Amino acid sequence: MYKKILLPIDLAHESSWSTAAPVASMLAKAGNGELHVLTVIPDLGLSIVGSYLPEGFEEKAVQDAEARLKSFLEAHAPAGVSVKGHVVRGTIYQEILHAADTLGCDLIVMASHRPELQDYLIGPNASQVVRHARQSVHIVRG
Repeated sequence: MYKKILLPIDLAHESSWSTAAPVASMLAKAGNGELHVLTVIPDLGLSIVGSYLPEGFEEKAVQDAEARLKSFLEAHAPAGVSVKGHVVRGTIYQEILHAADTLGCDLIVMASHRPELQDYLIGPNASQVVRHARQSVHIVRG
């Protein structure tokens, strides 16, 4: 079974975790493994974009995400499973891949897409993760 499972979520979109979290929890529990819940603060892209934001915006965004992730884990962490939360900044799929490698995860469990993105067979971030991950990837349909 899997010993370290990465569950990337978007705290602003329940669809990113409502179906994937129970699957990740079940697999972690079955293998007596760790569950690592990751949320990514997207990269702002061009530095010119950042110049329009108030000073300290990114640091505040990280602090806010850490507080929201802590609350999320308090409400949704499965009993009997070691759960750790992680907040990172950058390009979403790249940060998921990096976290999976750095944490030594052997499985990534993620939702395929948000329901409002029906034109994708698999979400753009999930697609990149599937294509480039060294780990097994379990995509959960919403």
